Amino acid sequence: MEELVYILNDSGARALFYDAAFAPVVEELRHRTGLEIFICNGVSATDPDYAGIVADESLPPGPAAVRRGGDTAIIMYTSGTTGKPKGAMLTHDNFLAAGHGTSSTIDWYDSHRFLLVAPIFHIGGLMPLTTSVQKGSTVYFLPDFDPVAVWDVIRHEKITTMMSVPAMLNALLAIAPRVEADASSLVNITCGASVVPKPLIEAWVAMGVSIQQVYGLTEVTGALSFWKAGMDASKAGSHGKPAFLNRLKITNIETGKPVPAGVAGEVMCQGAVVFAGYWNNPDATNSALRDGWFATGDVGYLDEDGFLYLVDRLKDLIISGGENIYPAEVEAVILAHGGIAEVSVVGRPDPRWGEVPVAFAVRKPDVAVAEQDIIDDCRSHLAHFKCPKAVIFLDALPRNGIGKILKPELRKMAAEMAATV
Repeated sequence: MEELVYILNDSGARALFYDAAFAPVVEELRHRTGLEIFICNGVSATDPDYAGIVADESLPPGPAAVRRGGDTAIIMYTSGTTGKPKGAMLTHDNFLAAGHGTSSTIDWYDSHRFLLVAPIFHIGGLMPLTTSVQKGSTVYFLPDFDPVAVWDVIRHEKITTMMSVPAMLNALLAIAPRVEADASSLVNITCGASVVPKPLIEAWVAMGVSIQQVYGLTEVTGALSFWKAGMDASKAGSHGKPAFLNRLKITNIETGKPVPAGVAGEVMCQGAVVFAGYWNNPDATNSALRDGWFATGDVGYLDEDGFLYLVDRLKDLIISGGENIYPAEVEAVILAHGGIAEVSVVGRPDPRWGEVPVAFAVRKPDVAVAEQDIIDDCRSHLAHFKCPKAVIFLDALPRNGIGKILKPELRKMAAEMAATV
């Protein structure tokens, strides 16, 4: 609720279209936001019904609106995993370029039947929707992700493709033996939000379904790069190459100068997909847009063949005793342990080293794994300063609406634990 109130007030929204199921939420918003107009999809005791407005031919037509390609079409708020959400201003031209670039890079035809289960308040849900409109392909909506319901829709609606995150793919595989899972209509599945483990890709390939990894951001209107079937299979751990018309480079984090192949730095993107800036936030805009390039805030490198490999989020970097620790490297080692289903590594305040890495992990069902088992395993694969100083087991990792792990919450938990020691 608090994030919703913040977004509505920050954006200066005046009108709200809502479904009747959300009426209790809307009642609270009336008193905490600057909203003036409320239109309900369904029956409401206080607000006009959308269907009734559309059907009422006595209403005078509104003023003609003139829009140009460079005008803002949508203010889409970032997921807020590193602080308060920022409103990315995406233009009409941005969406046209994103749809053209994506559908020219991966297979996307008018005959496709796209299952949209990713939320459309996120670019991973909205961009496939607008691209499907551009291509003329069918879209089938599901309000929430439920693996049983997804398999049912795939079978009955002959779904050919969908957008997902790794947690979704794992859930679909886990439930498949217990339902009438029929993957025969699926051509491919796009997966993003984090690197897709190679064994997960191979498990879907064994079912006859290609997995294409996408690296995308709100500020580039969706996809920046893809790895897909047909590319070098040995580079399945990469995020592939830029989507059509996109350009990227890697720059030194401190100097901003381009770095050679194999050297990690900040990932920069240029192209017609790059957003117009952050709404009402010139400082953040100036920090993100540099000489015509968008600074993603992600650390990565290009190999000698031009494939992009992501190392970590720049903001997730742990600096311990002057040494840089990328959580993704530690997480990969822990995930290789047979007993861990998912893990997230964050920095914990430390009086001697500044901060030290700690791991929050979820055990696989019916598997006994102790904290020391994980620490010892890390010490056999990593330099000691990179190894977690503690492993905290949880039933589930905190996630936002699109499945991204909320590292700020984990950092807060780690700091609170440190304060009690």
